[in-house]
Amino acid sequence: MNRLPYLSIALVSAAALAYEILLMRLFGMIQWHHFAYMVISLALLGYGASGTFVSLAKNVLLRYADLAYFVMLLLFSVSSLLSFLLAQQIAFDPMELLWDYRQLVQLLWLYLLLALPFFFVATAIGLMFIRYSFGISKLYSANLVGSGLGSLGILYLLSLFFPESILQIISLFALLAAAVAVWEMKSGINAVVLLLFTAALAAIFLFGSNVTLRMNEYKDLSQTLRIGGMKIIEERSSALERLTVVESSDIPFRYVPGLSMAWGLEPPEQLAVFMDGNGMSVITKMPEKREALQYLDYQTSALAYHLKHIDSTFIVGAGGGTDILQALYHKVEKIEAVEIDPQMADLIAKRFAAFSGALYEKENVTVYTGEARAFIASSPKTFDLIQMAMVESFGASAAGLYSLSENYLYTTEAIALYLSHLRPGGYLSVTRWLKLPPRDMLKLFATALEALEKSGIADPGKQLVMIRGLQTGTLLVKNGPFTSGEIEALKRFCTTRLFDMVYYSGMPPSEANRYNRLEKPVFYNGVQELLKHKESFYENYKFYVRPPSDDRPYFGHFFKWKSLPELFALRGKGGLNLLESGYLILVATLLQAIAASIVLILLPLLFQRNIPKEHTGRQRTKVLLYFFSLGFAFLFLEIYFIQKLTLFLTHPINTVAIVLGSFLIFAGLGSSYSFRLAQKNGYRVATTYAVVSIVILGLVYIWMLDPLFSVLITRGELFKATVAVALIAPVAFAMGIPFAMGLSSLGKTDEAMIPWAWGVNGCASVISAAMATLVSIHFGFLVVMLLALFFYLAALFVFPAEKMS
Repeated sequence: MNRLPYLSIALVSAAALAYEILLMRLFGMIQWHHFAYMVISLALLGYGASGTFVSLAKNVLLRYADLAYFVMLLLFSVSSLLSFLLAQQIAFDPMELLWDYRQLVQLLWLYLLLALPFFFVATAIGLMFIRYSFGISKLYSANLVGSGLGSLGILYLLSLFFPESILQIISLFALLAAAVAVWEMKSGINAVVLLLFTAALAAIFLFGSNVTLRMNEYKDLSQTLRIGGMKIIEERSSALERLTVVESSDIPFRYVPGLSMAWGLEPPEQLAVFMDGNGMSVITKMPEKREALQYLDYQTSALAYHLKHIDSTFIVGAGGGTDILQALYHKVEKIEAVEIDPQMADLIAKRFAAFSGALYEKENVTVYTGEARAFIASSPKTFDLIQMAMVESFGASAAGLYSLSENYLYTTEAIALYLSHLRPGGYLSVTRWLKLPPRDMLKLFATALEALEKSGIADPGKQLVMIRGLQTGTLLVKNGPFTSGEIEALKRFCTTRLFDMVYYSGMPPSEANRYNRLEKPVFYNGVQELLKHKESFYENYKFYVRPPSDDRPYFGHFFKWKSLPELFALRGKGGLNLLESGYLILVATLLQAIAASIVLILLPLLFQRNIPKEHTGRQRTKVLLYFFSLGFAFLFLEIYFIQKLTLFLTHPINTVAIVLGSFLIFAGLGSSYSFRLAQKNGYRVATTYAVVSIVILGLVYIWMLDPLFSVLITRGELFKATVAVALIAPVAFAMGIPFAMGLSSLGKTDEAMIPWAWGVNGCASVISAAMATLVSIHFGFLVVMLLALFFYLAALFVFPAEKMS
């Protein structure tokens, strides 16, 4: 080559990160999001494997470097498409992992297939790192900036196309990188290059023109489509989710969660809406007479409307409009709702406006699009009722599939925020699916209890009531004590609808467990224990029901290690449903990542013979610790900022795009600048400046971000995005320096170890993704940030340089 391959590395890095995010979306639709997380995170071990391969085959690869680089880019281009297509042919069912061990073999094949594209692209980049070690800081800069642009680009593509269509686009983009590499090589286009390029192009067009997704047969949409007369009539897709609207011509939908056994009539005609194949909600045909909506008054969620007249309602999660219909039936004068997905709002307002009776266009109905917490925080309004819609599917909730999901709608801070937007005597109403043994409802009660206590309420029990039906439970939190008249209305509501009272202040045990009878009044007993001995209850209960906070926003996490033996022993008697499968999959991912990383990191050391003898012990240890620490630290900081900015910016997808794009782009700029910094001060000093800057900025951010965001939360979206980028820029710029300096230093002292260091860093990144989630679940995001700063400091003390330059 006559020039460093900046452009081709930037292009293929953009394609690789876009491909990684796309796979997460695709497997999130095919399986479930936490299984997607497991498969893709392990597939990224291809980066670690590439370090092993380049370490062992360094001499051969360098002898044919131009051709090898070109071929690896071609292989990434083709395999990014073919690996996914082949992976869909593997009969892998994650729901059977715990009892069908053959699924482990299928899972291994998935890992190998999906690791191939990442192996090829990492090998290409790693090869250029060792060939042009003198320009490593600039090549690494191109890698980071390209990746940052790829993270932004894929989110734009996801807003325009269905995810499966984007596979071909990414493959073609990677093929463009290969063509640019030929231009950068200036070695001419020979017959071999032309033949390989043509074959790759033909394969992409042949196999990528009509990609279809094979969804897991246990997902709600798959189960529904197996029923006769079901037909998909509309599909929409975005970076957030895929919406599928299904019509039934034979058997009408009757989806009314928590409907009382006292109601015997059918609801009006409905259309089902599935979110990524799960989480069904419905669009209801507007009846001619209001009385036809009376069935909505026989849900547990209707309780608040019977305690007093509601003039204004705010609904969190408009969805298909069921909660809006319920408010209309109860003659609420002003109804406002927020929906996070603009696609869903558009379906009701436009595509199915005639079917829904122009629900969102009614004079007393206003629907906004945005993230609920940020929207409520920026609103000066108060309401008689804030209604939390129930949007999770029963099956996914019961199986613990949301245990890894960060949910800022159900934290103690969120409950306190909702209460601050209630008028005197107003209600917060939250409805959830029931689980046995009790989990969700007890955790919800504990969260509300703590939120009231932190607000200075002396006797919070007087501001809480809870009821349950056969499938759902509803908690009401009042801005003020419940009156005797409201308690009498509560009793009438439950008696006429055959719902069970779980709690009101002073409730005798005899009033619990009357209609939907259980062997013991476990819900009532649990609430009483929370009120009287909550700390001992938290410790002794078989499930984790401590209130979630904004620092640990995992409402769906109920797993306790001490309960695992007992629950696993019951797996043949339905005990698997009591295990939080999402959490266990995360732990399994971490253990597999550690095992694979040990093999990938240590294997090259058994075969390498070209490292100077005086460096084989101490220097290898330094390289291992340094690049492993950087892999942990970089990703931990990214996760911390995503968490913090999710509450500041209005949309989680925008948050991910801004954080990832900003971190990678500014880190790339920092890497590019590091070369000049090192020329003046040396590699170790440049790294010291960077690490000290990161630590100081990190500590400042811990102290200032929360108060700063609380002041600026009401500002416009563009302003907040600008603030977010400005906050990320300096720390990300500094974060781009240590890795580049470490590789540059190896280029001067132990060039043969560069690919191994590249692989170590890749393996660390895979382990740290699972580790950061576990740390945040158990200790909170503040600890994630502190650990990131610790790892940066640890890296500084093991900087891998035997001599300065």
